[in-house]
Amino acid sequence: METVVERPGALDVHKAQVTACVRVPAREGKGREQHVAEFQTTVAGLLTLRDWLAAHHVTQVTMEATGVFWKPVWAILEDEFELLLVNARHVKQVPGRKTDVSDAEWICQLAEAGLLKASFVPPKPIRALRNLTRYRKTQIQERAREANRLHKALEDTGIKLDCVASDILGASGRAMLDALVAGTTDPEVLAELAKGKLRRKLPQLREALEGRFERHHALVIGAILAHLDFLDEQIDQLSDAIEEQLGPFASGVRLASTIPGVKARTGEVMVAEIGTDMHRFPSPGHLASWAGRCPGNDQSAGKRRSGRSRKGSKWLGIALEEAALAAVATKDSYLQAQYQRLRPRIGHGRALGAVKHSILNAYWHMFTNGEVYRELGGDYYQRRDPERQIRRLITQLERLGQHVTVETATA
Repeated sequence: METVVERPGALDVHKAQVTACVRVPAREGKGREQHVAEFQTTVAGLLTLRDWLAAHHVTQVTMEATGVFWKPVWAILEDEFELLLVNARHVKQVPGRKTDVSDAEWICQLAEAGLLKASFVPPKPIRALRNLTRYRKTQIQERAREANRLHKALEDTGIKLDCVASDILGASGRAMLDALVAGTTDPEVLAELAKGKLRRKLPQLREALEGRFERHHALVIGAILAHLDFLDEQIDQLSDAIEEQLGPFASGVRLASTIPGVKARTGEVMVAEIGTDMHRFPSPGHLASWAGRCPGNDQSAGKRRSGRSRKGSKWLGIALEEAALAAVATKDSYLQAQYQRLRPRIGHGRALGAVKHSILNAYWHMFTNGEVYRELGGDYYQRRDPERQIRRLITQLERLGQHVTVETATA
């Protein structure tokens, strides 16, 4: 293979140790020579690895994206070398030659020939923001699971508070639950804790609050409520930390939030996952492909075998799902019109996927040109080709047995 990178290095990264391989010009001046060594993944071991690579005058270091094990290695080396994080699927070992050393050697040979494509690794500030937004999302998901446990626990008591109150964790519902845990089980007393509009439903509340609330129920529900309070506190602290970490990216969040369906919290996730510099993505199609939001290509002998999308960021996928669902409910918007136009033909899931693709497309153009989102309107498809719309409506009327004569309206 042709030598593209003169002094490449490659790392086979594991939890406790790293196998490193470098390929450099031979000392005699002809051919290439190879050096292999193993290092611990402690800070001291990684610093020794850095010095070893520098001693061989390595210019480019390649490693596989192995879970989270690559992250401490990247943090130690990123200021000294050009780093490439590559998809493990792209560097599969030849069958029958699978060892840590042969893995490192094979990656190094591929890197030397320039045959590896680097994965997107954002700069340090964005990576720090990612850690915060991702952990906040796990806490939000855990809170939702804990709220579901509360509903199940109440079902076991026979209390039907959630059939009367729309939010049992609102001010009124929480006051009643706290009173139940404290030992108050009289439906009359509990119903009087209702506030605001819920007081209009006092008769229904008294009936719904009649149940079998026993001692073990108080223990379980009390623990759930305490856990919910803890999670609320953690989510608030993480939101404050995210706001502080945003710093120069705050304007990007405001820009992303102009897209229909993208609220501030979703905008924070999008900025944390994608970043604000679109030079990494030559076109909106590249961004959609990286995010796993476009059809895959698998064609041979003129036959298309699969259009399954590649896997993208799970966290970005969750944010796009939430944004798309909110966008299709936004009245008189282009994204809602796009969804309604596609759903009868390709179904809910794929139509929603098209909306996600459009959101990413808009994101790329907005951050490339520094422009806010420009709404095309819910009647975009009618305005785009009015003649086609007229023909479609005429055809529908004729199928109903009507004779249609079209005249152009005069001003």
